[in-house]
Amino acid sequence: MKNQPRTTRLVRSFAAHPGLGLLVVGLGTLSVPFDSAVNVAFPDIVRAFGLPISGIQWVVISYTLTYAALMLVFGRVGDMIGYRRIFRLGTGWSAAAFLLCAAAPSFPWLLGARVMQGVGAAMALSCGPALATSLYPEAERTRILALYTMLFSAGGAAGPILAGQLVQYFGWPSVFWFRIPLSALALLLAAGLPAGEAQGKQRFDLPGALLLVLTITAMLLALNQLQHLDTAVWPLLLLTGVTAIAAAGFIVCEGKTAQPIIALHFFRNGNFTLINLANIFLNLAGFSIMLLMPFYLDRTAGLSVGNAGIVLAASPLGIMLAAPLAGRLAERVSSRRLALAGAAMMAVAQILIGEVGSHPNIALLTSFMALQGVGLGLFQVAYFDITTASMPRQDRGVAGSLVMMTRTIGVVTAATVLMLIFQMFRVATLAGGATEAAAFLAGFHGAFRIAAAISVIVVAAFLLRGWAKRPLHNGS
Repeated sequence: MKNQPRTTRLVRSFAAHPGLGLLVVGLGTLSVPFDSAVNVAFPDIVRAFGLPISGIQWVVISYTLTYAALMLVFGRVGDMIGYRRIFRLGTGWSAAAFLLCAAAPSFPWLLGARVMQGVGAAMALSCGPALATSLYPEAERTRILALYTMLFSAGGAAGPILAGQLVQYFGWPSVFWFRIPLSALALLLAAGLPAGEAQGKQRFDLPGALLLVLTITAMLLALNQLQHLDTAVWPLLLLTGVTAIAAAGFIVCEGKTAQPIIALHFFRNGNFTLINLANIFLNLAGFSIMLLMPFYLDRTAGLSVGNAGIVLAASPLGIMLAAPLAGRLAERVSSRRLALAGAAMMAVAQILIGEVGSHPNIALLTSFMALQGVGLGLFQVAYFDITTASMPRQDRGVAGSLVMMTRTIGVVTAATVLMLIFQMFRVATLAGGATEAAAFLAGFHGAFRIAAAISVIVVAAFLLRGWAKRPLHNGS
């Protein structure tokens, strides 16, 4: 083949310098956290298609629901046929989806392209961590997962900053255009990454995959219906019923399948179940910053859009800085203690943020947000390590997908639940005769205090399991 010599040179280069391969994996993964840029384009998208503000939620739902539902499925496929194949397919698919999003002539077209983008994100994210760790010896797993987390967080921090300039000069399609060359370059360079093919023939669990996708899709749509309880209850009841039936079917199916999407016996380990639930709840609590802080900085603190973007970057920057630190700390501290420390830092930060007033000290507030990010960063690296250590190496695709899926479920849940809590406190305060400004602050405080309580409950659960008392082995 004409391109074989070039591919061979890439393989040799990545084998000699695995850091280059890690950068390629990071490049292909960055298109997902860069989606934070789309939030900045929301007002332009609303104007371009003549939408009500509430309609913009489907730009988020169509994308996040798709990749959350498909993540574990593609992780399993990667374990079966090789991580590189799925990763490259994901980067190429994403490049095509970005093109379709940017060229969308109508809102339905944009939503369809966002679904396609979600498919590409699921493929890239499901196999990214497995590819990254395959480049290095197993003893360096924690450090590499920390670097992967840092790269992912860097994209989340840079997205809004880049979008502010892109949207101003080139309009909303630019938040999709700028990611096309990144994905295309990752597609080409990833040819030199290790294939990671599984040994032996395996049968794909199609019934389990379909039931899993149905379970997650119905569950996330049911959560979305919580905000419409004042108009209709039956969609929530219907979707909740579908979720329960599909979940029960998935559990039964996986118990009878020799090669399931994910072996459910891992969840018989209380510590494994706890760390996965903790990731959902801590990401739910942590999303309070990206959900409510932009409104606080605008309405209460009175910051300009540019300055607000800089302040908002504090939390993802905290995650980015904490990730490599966590990789080093893991050499001396057990991952469970590291997870406990991260959750405790998050709880303290959420409590402090929940007490800010109508005339905040911006520098102090920024430091609270950075502390929250550092705590979440420490926890995420510890969680990554515990999950991958608890599952066999041949299931690394599923392990990495589980990490990303639980994170996404937490974020999507936060978008509905925390906003409902905010509105509940706000409306109650308005009913008492307070001003709109006072009612907003009451809703803000209420949501952050609930988020803080969630973090405290996670810390308490870790303590009750004895994670602070003895240095347990990861995955035990």
